Amino acid sequence: MRDLPITHMTLYKHGVGFFERRAKLDGEQIEISFRVEEMNDVLKSLTAIDWGGGQVLGIDYATPQSREERLAGCSIHLAGHRSFRDLVAGLRGRRVRLLLEQQERAAGILLGLDEELAPQPRINSRSVTTPLVSLLLDETDQVQKVALDLVQGVEILDERGANDLRFFLRTALTQEEYRQVTIRLTPGEHDLSVSYIAPAPAWRVSYRLVVGETAADTEGNEGSALLLGWGIFDNRLEEDLEGISLSLVAGMPISFVYDLYTPFMPERPVVQEQGRVAAAPVEFDEAVKGGVLRSMGTMDEPSMAMEAAMAPAAYRTRSAIGREALEQAVPVSATGKDLGELFQYAIATPVTVGRGQSAMVPIVSSDLRYRKDLLYNGAKLAEHPVATLRLENDTGLTLERGPVTVIDGGEYVGEALLAFTAPGGELVVPHAVELAITVREEAGSSRQVHGLQVRGSYLQVEEWEVRFRDYQLNNGAAESMTVLVEHPRTAGYDLFDTPEPVDQTSDDLRFEVVVPADKESKLRVQERRLVSRREQLRKQSYRGLQRYLRQGLIDKETHAQVAELLGLWERISDNERSLKEAGAERQKIFGIQQQIQDNMGALSATGKEGALRARYVEQLEASEDELRALDARESDLREEIGRLKGEIRDRIQALA
Repeated sequence: MRDLPITHMTLYKHGVGFFERRAKLDGEQIEISFRVEEMNDVLKSLTAIDWGGGQVLGIDYATPQSREERLAGCSIHLAGHRSFRDLVAGLRGRRVRLLLEQQERAAGILLGLDEELAPQPRINSRSVTTPLVSLLLDETDQVQKVALDLVQGVEILDERGANDLRFFLRTALTQEEYRQVTIRLTPGEHDLSVSYIAPAPAWRVSYRLVVGETAADTEGNEGSALLLGWGIFDNRLEEDLEGISLSLVAGMPISFVYDLYTPFMPERPVVQEQGRVAAAPVEFDEAVKGGVLRSMGTMDEPSMAMEAAMAPAAYRTRSAIGREALEQAVPVSATGKDLGELFQYAIATPVTVGRGQSAMVPIVSSDLRYRKDLLYNGAKLAEHPVATLRLENDTGLTLERGPVTVIDGGEYVGEALLAFTAPGGELVVPHAVELAITVREEAGSSRQVHGLQVRGSYLQVEEWEVRFRDYQLNNGAAESMTVLVEHPRTAGYDLFDTPEPVDQTSDDLRFEVVVPADKESKLRVQERRLVSRREQLRKQSYRGLQRYLRQGLIDKETHAQVAELLGLWERISDNERSLKEAGAERQKIFGIQQQIQDNMGALSATGKEGALRARYVEQLEASEDELRALDARESDLREEIGRLKGEIRDRIQALA
């Protein structure tokens, strides 16, 4: 596509690129080749403009068919190893002119291609045949046969046959994985630009962070560091990119694939098994604006930097990788532009990348103030804190997520992942594990009664739900170190009896812990929230009331009133128990009466049976007296229970 080369390319992070082709040309059409998988995005976005005053008349493209489907209606099919023979066979019934030896010509309608036995004898027991072309000569009824190997050429005099041959050749030359898009133009000269989106590898970014070159850098925990960023992209196009303008966009515009190229056929969704990946690099959140931000005191560099400082002089005198050297070696010629939800890096210098190659272009070069900290977060890395550089994004650019290599004092000291960071945000670069500090954690919880209130027949209990976590830090180094311990924030809980955090993120609180050399330090973080529950007064105990009284949760008067209520409820319980016993006694009497009545039914009224029957009657009368006594007793108990309940209601109202 040299007639219409790419002049501009914008790459995004979600697998799409925006391409612009532009050139001055003369003619009525131009073709652009696209991969089949690009056609849906091309058809969705392709825009053609003639800036020279001409017009775009239309855009044509090959239908989504295989080569065999496109050639199904073609009369000519040529094999790769006998194309001339297949051509002659395919021209059957068409008017042709055969070019023979000694410039002889024979014109007519081609009847076909025949195989005849040659006059020579059999060779190696196999028959030898020779192909003969049969031709009905013009203006005669004579059929001429000509050996195929005597035919020097064929002139196709039938227009349809010639068109079929051209169509076959065009289709055969078209690769299955590519499709041609033809832009039809008005006659004359054109200044044509064609823009479209197409799938493209996401551009990536890698950073270098160079620290440790000034007195402040080497003696303290604060200083200035050079942040250098490189944009990385790939040329998967079937052409070289020469002197194009390039833009790299941070952020993620909404994009999708919409099939405009093939017929629609509904399909069921495909659900993939969830993938699991290995543990990723440690990433810490940036601090919340307005949080405390101050120096954490002196701190050793990781062991790798200490070894570099103790290396022999022959190694220390080499040229170190430094800020000044990188700034001079890699001048950045990219400008940033805020696009609302997106941010664009526009590369100011022309970019040239060969076909099938990748390239790196510098997009960020800025001095940033940094501070060194040791950050510990057990959920991200257990047992040890991480040596971390904390910087504020003063570049004025939105920094895309990518790996960062940290160079301190000319030496590699670790690497990390730089999070997507807007201008003014904090960069947290955890790059090395501090093995000299070991951290152990223990957690627990408890409940503490905070207050009691009598609400009707219930006791309203307010309790502190307490959670605590102990951090035990052991320093095995010869110097004191300061660690920032990240403790997860819990919604609804408040700190108490805990040191004030020096910093905070959206998810964690940071507490400063100074760990002396060869010693241990302990941090206890306590949180609590007030919860409320109700208990029935009737279910309280005298012992519980005594405990509440000793703790000062209730006063003596309330204690006495509730104790009297408990006494009344106990009396009600006793009466209810007596009622239950009376009911059991009644059932027992009923059973005896039923047995007596059964016995009486079998006795006569005279003689000894009559005397026995009289005794049964006396027993029935006695049991009836017992039932009447039980009725009176139950009536008294129920009356007493009603009176006690009324007294309880009055006392509860008095309490309220």
